[in-house]
Amino acid sequence: MPRIAIGGFGHETNSFVSHRADYAYFADHRDRPPLVRGSAIFDWLRDGVFPITTFIEAMRDEHALIPLAWAHGGAGGPVTDDAFERITGELVGRLSEAMPVDAVYLDLHGAMASIPFEDAEGELLRRVRAVVGDRPIVVSLDYHANITPEMVEHCDGMVVFLTYPHVDRRETGERAAKLLSSLLGKPRPAGRAIRHMPFLIPTTSQCTLVEPSRSIVAESRLLDGDVLSLCYAAGFPPSDLFWCGPTVVAYADSQTEADRVADALTELIVSREADFDATLLTPAEGVARAIAISRTASRPVVLADVQDNPGGGGSADTTGILRALLEAGASNAVVGILCDADAAAAAHAAGEGCEIEISLGGHVRVDGVEPVRACYKVKALGTGRFRTSGAVAGGLDVDLGPMALLTVGGTEIVVSSKRMQAMDLEPFRHLGVEPAERDIVVVKSAVHFRAEFGPIAEQVLLIKAPGAFADDPEDYPYERLRKTVRLRPCG
Repeated sequence: MPRIAIGGFGHETNSFVSHRADYAYFADHRDRPPLVRGSAIFDWLRDGVFPITTFIEAMRDEHALIPLAWAHGGAGGPVTDDAFERITGELVGRLSEAMPVDAVYLDLHGAMASIPFEDAEGELLRRVRAVVGDRPIVVSLDYHANITPEMVEHCDGMVVFLTYPHVDRRETGERAAKLLSSLLGKPRPAGRAIRHMPFLIPTTSQCTLVEPSRSIVAESRLLDGDVLSLCYAAGFPPSDLFWCGPTVVAYADSQTEADRVADALTELIVSREADFDATLLTPAEGVARAIAISRTASRPVVLADVQDNPGGGGSADTTGILRALLEAGASNAVVGILCDADAAAAAHAAGEGCEIEISLGGHVRVDGVEPVRACYKVKALGTGRFRTSGAVAGGLDVDLGPMALLTVGGTEIVVSSKRMQAMDLEPFRHLGVEPAERDIVVVKSAVHFRAEFGPIAEQVLLIKAPGAFADDPEDYPYERLRKTVRLRPCG
């Protein structure tokens, strides 16, 4: 029975935030499992939506799976040297102890940067390759991966999410299992190709529910049948890296075939450059339009606070849209999920039905953002422990710490003690809020919200309020990005 080592280490690094992803950050149980090792991987990830979950399901009957270590930190600032070395050291150390193995599968992200290593995943894969020699290494990557030549060199195949919102995580694990199975007992692929696009794509324009990303992903699936694997990753613009940006990667039995399919998909992407576009409104414009639409709508108007998306490294505590709602006198509105541990603690200390005068949000330094000082009523309290149910991240047991539903004027605010992107309905329901029953729903998310909030929305409006997750890459002060790259399509 073939012995397959499995593990993972993922992080989506925003180089432009003050946060640092230290070891405790990965060890903490939040909106994803904590750092797990050995057989605990099977216990924690058995019912999850991560690719490693379905990889395990697909391979466990006919292969001996050797669990190493797994840690995914979501999005945030650069990974500290201590965190990278401790987690990588444990994963690679366990791999060395498990040798010989027949192959390695790693559940990565593809946009991780540590303080010493700009290409952190390339460095991780280099160390893994040094241990396993010419045995196959297959990785699964996020759609926002910034893929580097070193990552491609040290792998024998890659699979990347095909959707944004990421509703195909489980399918991605199955694809990884199929790919690795096809490589067992064979020489390393002779052909591999990587192509970097000459422009960056704003995150909101990467959504695969709309053009041109929808057609690009569809074409990649068609071409994939001609080679061992073909991947398109849209990139993660907030990473200040030399190789940041959209990438095409192909593995094939010959270099000619790898180059052919990589060039074909690259040509399509470049030809659609001008089609990457999304319209964003100011908070005042968005709130005014939402109020007008809601007067005759039968469903809520959803406002996406795209630049305070914690899924991209945002603080989840900015107040631009909340302030606009209050100034406009909006009613039957809800904002979520705003992360303010002090506010949640004050609400729990006071109790349901009480009023508290606090400065809400705005505690993480972001230009143009201030706390909203007001008298808030504590409408509901929660433990912050619940199970998600949505298509993007359903089935996860999360722990957001103490939560509270605060009200001021005609607006409710879902407050948590730990960050979570508003990509699931359950954080709202945890506090008794059914989003479909509100006139206006504000979500701190860029695209993932569309999977659950899109179907209940009368209309979706994208809002550009101050936040650390800039939608327009031209707003970032890059220092390491290669100089030939346009900072936005047709920029």
